Amino acid sequence: MEALDSYVLDGNAIGGMLIEVFGTEMTTAVGICATCGAVSQVAELPVYMAGLGIVVRCRNCDAVLMTFVQIHGIHCVDLEGLASLT
Repeated sequence: MEALDSYVLDGNAIGGMLIEVFGTEMTTAVGICATCGAVSQVAELPVYMAGLGIVVRCRNCDAVLMTFVQIHGIHCVDLEGLASLT
């Protein structure tokens, strides 16, 4: 079994899905981590795409910022780890 780090992509990998969910280009959006306050563009955030969904983490503290799961064609989104997304 390979290490989980070998599956890490950046936020550009989910650009198309973000357009489907938000209706606009989001890789240039700026997010603030609710845990440590780090500020990053979505394109720069580490993305894990394995199993049932997508997990986006903070590059600074590794907190979960966003999760995306698609169930029966519906995107379920959790942005609880973000203080803001603009």
